[in-house]
Amino acid sequence: EDGIDKEEIVKIINLIKGDIDIVHVSSGGIQDANIDLFPGYQVSHAETIKEECNVPVIAVGLITEFEQVEEILSNNRADLVALGRELLRNPFFVLNMAKDNDIEDFPYPRQYKRSFI
Repeated sequence: EDGIDKEEIVKIINLIKGDIDIVHVSSGGIQDANIDLFPGYQVSHAETIKEECNVPVIAVGLITEFEQVEEILSNNRADLVALGRELLRNPFFVLNMAKDNDIEDFPYPRQYKRSFI
């Protein structure tokens, strides 16, 4: 009832972590649950699993801004960030993010490079 909580998933991951490479941390979708949605709402779950299970994690959860990505990765809260629905809304999000933040050595696809410089 009410799905799996953080403590339970930590126990499960610790049992199987020798057989996995990375954990893509998400919540909901299996059991009906009331989830408080806000930017980065699932990042703390990834952070807990990373710290308590010592495995690489991917964070998700309404991550829609460059600053969010930088904060999560810079503070070692996750090893990777998945953008999910943001990429559905804006398939060029990463290219625009690189341009807007003056990332000069970004590996733009050759076909798009002149559009973003």
